[in-house]
Amino acid sequence: MFSKVLIANRGEIAVRVIRTLRHMGIASVAVYSDADAGAPHVRAAGEAVRIGPPPAALSYLSIDAIIAAARATGAQAVHPGYGFLAENARFARACAAAGLTFIGPPPEAIEAMGDKIAAKATVSAAGVPVVPGAGAPGMTDQQLISAINEEWFPVLVKPSAGGGGKGMRVARAPGEVPEALASARREARAAFEDDTLLVEKYIDSPRHIEVQVLADAHGTVIHLGERECSLQRRHQKVIEEAPSPLLDDDQRTAMGAAAAEAARSVGYVGAGTVEYIVDGGNPDSFFFMEMNTRLQVEHPVTELITGLDLVEWQIRVAAGDEVTFGKTIGTLGQGKVRIPTGRKLPYALTVPANGHAVEARVYAEDPARGFLPTGGTVLRLREPAGEHVRVDSGIAEGSVVTSAYDPMLAKVVAWGPTRATALRRLDAALRETTIFGVTTNIAFLRALLADSDVRAGRLDTGLIERLPALSAAVPGEVLAAAALVLLSRGASGGEEAAGVAAGGITDPWDIADGWRIGEHAWTRLRLSAGPGNATDVRVRGRAAKGALVAIGDGEPAAVRVERSGDELLVMLDEKTLTFRCALDGRTVWLGRDGQAWAVTGAPAAGRRGGTAGAADGTVRSPMPGTVLTVRVSAGDTVTAGQPVAVIEAMKMEHTVTAPLAGTVAELPVKVGQQVRMDETLAVIEEASDA
Repeated sequence: MFSKVLIANRGEIAVRVIRTLRHMGIASVAVYSDADAGAPHVRAAGEAVRIGPPPAALSYLSIDAIIAAARATGAQAVHPGYGFLAENARFARACAAAGLTFIGPPPEAIEAMGDKIAAKATVSAAGVPVVPGAGAPGMTDQQLISAINEEWFPVLVKPSAGGGGKGMRVARAPGEVPEALASARREARAAFEDDTLLVEKYIDSPRHIEVQVLADAHGTVIHLGERECSLQRRHQKVIEEAPSPLLDDDQRTAMGAAAAEAARSVGYVGAGTVEYIVDGGNPDSFFFMEMNTRLQVEHPVTELITGLDLVEWQIRVAAGDEVTFGKTIGTLGQGKVRIPTGRKLPYALTVPANGHAVEARVYAEDPARGFLPTGGTVLRLREPAGEHVRVDSGIAEGSVVTSAYDPMLAKVVAWGPTRATALRRLDAALRETTIFGVTTNIAFLRALLADSDVRAGRLDTGLIERLPALSAAVPGEVLAAAALVLLSRGASGGEEAAGVAAGGITDPWDIADGWRIGEHAWTRLRLSAGPGNATDVRVRGRAAKGALVAIGDGEPAAVRVERSGDELLVMLDEKTLTFRCALDGRTVWLGRDGQAWAVTGAPAAGRRGGTAGAADGTVRSPMPGTVLTVRVSAGDTVTAGQPVAVIEAMKMEHTVTAPLAGTVAELPVKVGQQVRMDETLAVIEEASDA
């Protein structure tokens, strides 16, 4: 067994691998970029090595830097986690050349399954059903278009390399194919340094079901059951569970056997996952989609229902251990699972499942703004705990979330003896989760779990896209509480920089408790909870003693707030609500029941007679990121909705469009430039006849 292992990754997976290494008595080495110098995985490891600046290409994707770190610290093996170099055959070979054990499959297996075109051919030859499609290395866009069978539409365009849904595009008609190919190639080239594409028949209303496999170097290949991963958005998984509520025992056996045979066909060793597209109306009809030659993000649900520590078994198999029968092979989760003593099965063995587990991915994204990536510094963090709840987290208070890396912050997982119990426990765990400083999708996750189709197990990969958008409206009690907190903060001695006074109130009559002969004055604020979501609020009085607060054109209501530590008690009319609270400059963060609001205050526009402007022709970046392309030039005439630029952040592209028809008057950005959220990309002067 190894005495020291380096983890070539970051975030929650690095923390999770370190946890198992500690349990096994193995020393751990973390690597980090400058952006992660104080990150939780760095603090959790026995030692840590800086490997470069924030761009992944210069740090976490630098094979030379990681090999040098392993050698310098005396590590004997490298665990790649997932993402970055986890499915990079060149990295696996570089580890071997340096005398290091790569904790993963042989490079030949990575290559065979990493190329989706070759993988389909390999597993098809082994008798595993595959989706109809076309694609080969070197094929041009026109050749791919010519190879498409019209009966396949809609079609899915996807990179041959990589995984995780990156670069996938759906074209529902022939006219959509050229743009889908161009966009997919661009993203594939950036993410995988390989822009080879394939085109497949797109199965409407499909289920995404995957099977966990485990193989050793002694010829044993087993499967550990399936996971349902159909709840996705833009081909990225959001909620996963095990086992699938769709399959019966016969279907489960058939899919598991095919997965094990697929792994055996490429000489697979270690933990891996075979992914299928399944016809939800006919689960007997399933098609091989791809094999991920690494640990999956959603592996905890399998661990919780089998009792196995998959990371431990990755390490044991890499060290040469055999997956043996007749002994306990894991203790993580809801008790111990024994593999029955007996002969080795020809290709597969199903470990009996115990109960049900569900996982939710917590992302740094704003559901109310089309799930655009967000960022910031984690001001407050409260994670759930309990006997049947597990949190794999990569953040802590003070962590800085940037656009340089994947937006997933943590995973919240719950187990129950039944699916209904597991769903209920997961919802309760999310309700107890608070993250301030970074906008997240927690409220959306709770809404998704409450959906009647989700509760009933009627799932497909398009379900999320059909759900109504999450409202960006901020409750009145939140706005009232935020106004009083801001005014109290701004009027307190020595703390003006944190309150509304920093926003431009300099007239002595405009202080928070503006006194007039006979009574207190009304103080007017404009509160903003994001672009296009501003509300004028009037306040008379003081927070602790009780104040009158009017939201917009509404009637004033009596409000009182009391703060104790990071909790805020809000008494509004006959209601009493408790919020968690944090201040960040002129922004108040308030949260309860898994939902968080960031409310920024400034003097109300129009206090001196000004009025809000009409149509705004300023094109702003919806997220922090990099300008990938600029589609217009200064002086161009544009129409409303015309693409202006493409911004890339956290491995996602977003096209920014003109808000109105007119002429491009200003274009202050260029390709490759880093931009902040809401930074000006262009200014459109409205057409006179618009």
